[in-house]
Amino acid sequence: MLEQTETILEGSAAAWFLRGVLATLSVPLIILISAFVGFAGLAHESGLTMAETVFMTGVVWALPGQVVLVGSVLSGSSLAATAFAVALSSVRLMPMVMALVPEMRTRSTRSWVLLLLSHFIAVTSWVLAAERLPDVPREWRTAYYGGLGSTLVLVNMVVVVIVYLVAPHLPTAVSAGLFLLTPIYFITSLWGSAREYAAHYAMVLGVAFGPIFHMIVPGFDLLGAGLVGGFGGYALHRLFRQEATR
Repeated sequence: MLEQTETILEGSAAAWFLRGVLATLSVPLIILISAFVGFAGLAHESGLTMAETVFMTGVVWALPGQVVLVGSVLSGSSLAATAFAVALSSVRLMPMVMALVPEMRTRSTRSWVLLLLSHFIAVTSWVLAAERLPDVPREWRTAYYGGLGSTLVLVNMVVVVIVYLVAPHLPTAVSAGLFLLTPIYFITSLWGSAREYAAHYAMVLGVAFGPIFHMIVPGFDLLGAGLVGGFGGYALHRLFRQEATR
């Protein structure tokens, strides 16, 4: 009887959902939590309420988009500019969605399930899923990724609540460290993970043009610096590569 129960559970959605939950226990989760610790400190120092910060974590989810949103709010950007900047920061996730969703689809999978699961797709969840989904039977991949993705979101929502409640009671130096942890994390991780020099050029140009655009068009400074940095970095990369091949 016990063996039959284990066999049934082995082939159930609940079992594979639980396996997805357990799959989050990894080094990438620790790194992600550390980033959200910094984001919670950033949000607290920026004057956002705890409800707004938690809601942002659950709805926007991808951390770069959340940082862009907070930066746009602080700079007084218009709603249209803020929405466009957040959308641009999330475009990078489209190839991940296009690569991962077909791996979870079966003939009987409903579209709304895939749309819901695509919300959880960010760098950390994509890396974990890409590594482990091939070992999951296709009919249970949606349940598995549902457990993985939802756990990452819920864990970091809880982290945001804890840090937000603790932040007012921390020493000034620690609060400042939390405030700076997120931008430092992103700058170093983006710089270190860049495969082409174009990304390095874009980051340098973006940092250089950010203050200039802030003085000229304060409501569109992030968008302007991002566009100039991105297109300028790509142009410089193409130019230097052509010079090197001559």
